[in-house]
Amino acid sequence: MSRPRRPAGSDPAVAGSLIVASIILCAGIGFGIGALVGLAVPLGIAGLFAGVAVGIVLVITRFRDL
Repeated sequence: MSRPRRPAGSDPAVAGSLIVASIILCAGIGFGIGALVGLAVPLGIAGLFAGVAVGIVLVITRFRDL
């Protein structure tokens, strides 16, 4: 018997890349906003942690049916 095929785009590497991309994007946004107001590093770190949360939410919503 063969294994049932997973839907396209359900590779674990896609899930990991979603998390990493959201971390980088949110950290960059936080750093950019922080540079405008003079708090680049603290807001960049806050964006980093927000990116982790956003990434996890994205992975859960995208791969809910697996």
